[in-house]
Amino acid sequence: MAAGTWKLGDQEINRIGYGAMRLAGNGMAGNSDGPPIDRDHAVRLLRRAVDQGVNHIDTAAFYFSPLRSANELINRALSSCRDDVVVVTKVGPGRDPSGEWQAMARPDQLRGQVEENLRQLGRDHLDVVNLRRNGPDTHSVAEHFGALAELREAGLIRHLGLSNVRPEHVVEARAVAPVVCVQNSYGLDWRRADESGLVDLCGELGIAFVPFFAVSGLRREAAAGQERDDRVRAVARAHAATPAQVRLAWTLRRGSHVLAIPGTTDPAHLDENIAAGALRLTPEEWELLGAPVADGP
Repeated sequence: MAAGTWKLGDQEINRIGYGAMRLAGNGMAGNSDGPPIDRDHAVRLLRRAVDQGVNHIDTAAFYFSPLRSANELINRALSSCRDDVVVVTKVGPGRDPSGEWQAMARPDQLRGQVEENLRQLGRDHLDVVNLRRNGPDTHSVAEHFGALAELREAGLIRHLGLSNVRPEHVVEARAVAPVVCVQNSYGLDWRRADESGLVDLCGELGIAFVPFFAVSGLRREAAAGQERDDRVRAVARAHAATPAQVRLAWTLRRGSHVLAIPGTTDPAHLDENIAAGALRLTPEEWELLGAPVADGP
């Protein structure tokens, strides 16, 4: 709660949330070759997050491995407090039961994906659904977003958002229905959303900007490794903090509309991520970290 709050539509949330991708396995592929996370451990981790004030959880029906589903774990863990936690899911891409990725869903297939999330999460409606653009396969989002807007009118969805988009997609979607959040890859090492003006556009429009890979950066779904940025290590030492906490603090300082959804299966890392909300960078540290890395991204 030290990081402050933001509203997703009419729902107030703490700015540090939790990303559930790793609950099913390490990364989008579901870590099919690795051991599944212990179900009881995952449930305890989710409840630990909520007990510490996390009330924004990001997930998707396609976050699954052969023996685990992120949505199923969230359903089990939060059955007694579901009215207190905003669960944000996403549709568009999909995976077949064997885990193989499929092409972007057609607009008429989105209802099936929404209903799949409803079943897995055990809910009568979804708090927020992000339309995730599947790379260059989706040049326009209007038809897909319109299909979700119809489901919103039908009461299956409360609020709508976008993921993996450009500024023009936000403008296009807002002409169809309200947009409460935009979820894109963004962090200290990957600032395409600054270059395109997307972060600032969201702030001007009162839309939450929700970075993913804010800690892992260019490593994307890879497990956390040794910090290679001397600037981050120096700031971390000055605050007796971890590099991951510094990266999260940098992200949150970018704007009051910027949220964080770091994911982990380690209770200690969960506690550290949440505690990053209290870390305040000095103007000098912000300038140091904000400067481009020589020959870097």
